[in-house]
Amino acid sequence: MCLEALGNGTEHILNSVGMMNPPDPAGTKVVEFRNVSAYRGGTLVFDGLDLSIEKGANTAILGPNGSGKSTLLKLLSREIYPVHSPESFMYVYGRDRWNVEELRSRLGIVSHDLQQDYGRYAKGRDVILSGYYSSIDTWPHQQFSPTELAHAEVLMEQLGIVNLAERPYGRMSTGQQRRFLLGRALVHSPEALLLDEPTSGLDLSATIQYLNTIRSLMQAGTQLILVTHHLHEIPPEISRVVFIREGRIVADGEKSALLTSAGISALFGCAVEVVERNGFYQAVPGE
Repeated sequence: MCLEALGNGTEHILNSVGMMNPPDPAGTKVVEFRNVSAYRGGTLVFDGLDLSIEKGANTAILGPNGSGKSTLLKLLSREIYPVHSPESFMYVYGRDRWNVEELRSRLGIVSHDLQQDYGRYAKGRDVILSGYYSSIDTWPHQQFSPTELAHAEVLMEQLGIVNLAERPYGRMSTGQQRRFLLGRALVHSPEALLLDEPTSGLDLSATIQYLNTIRSLMQAGTQLILVTHHLHEIPPEISRVVFIREGRIVADGEKSALLTSAGISALFGCAVEVVERNGFYQAVPGE
């Protein structure tokens, strides 16, 4: 089954260069990619990628391993840059150039790579505080105001990790680490959160707890952009889903239209049945 033929409710955003809309100088979009090409090492991952996410639009980007999700994250976090071309652009909040620390105040990012690379000896409290400088751990030259120190304590209380403030990061469970990194992303009260497979490696209790935390943030007005291959991570508050496969956006539309047995089977290349309960989706083996 071809995803481009999913039918009613599916909207496509692939345009030719000649049909490109102008950039978004007013910053009404969190992300606007047009005709973007990008490499990871010597591999061309994206060749003419188009993607646009409006402010306030809770969005899940769903695809199998190797589809380009991690490269997309690295483009958004400015860890890698696209191939320069006069026929392409990549805007975040209406700008193509950002000071990384300034960008973090609007877009908080928690990625799998960050979790793996974060310093194992950093104390929990310092993990939170490092968000003010977008650093790994805190350093002697970094200064924190009484307001910033107090805010870190409030975040730990809200995330249920204040009792771990002095524990080294390397001695925390995966779920505890994930909560501290979420607190790190929240120090600037960003407009949007970009999360990479946020419940991967968590047990059932930690998964539910983390999803409840994310839902509370969304209900309070924080936009969520979720990058994942797990259907169960997509909370009810997300309305838009983007399918990505082999470096291409293959479908884009309302969640209810795309998260179907036929759609997910085509995206992942295997027979599955999609089940919905209380606004959450799960895939079980199909026949």
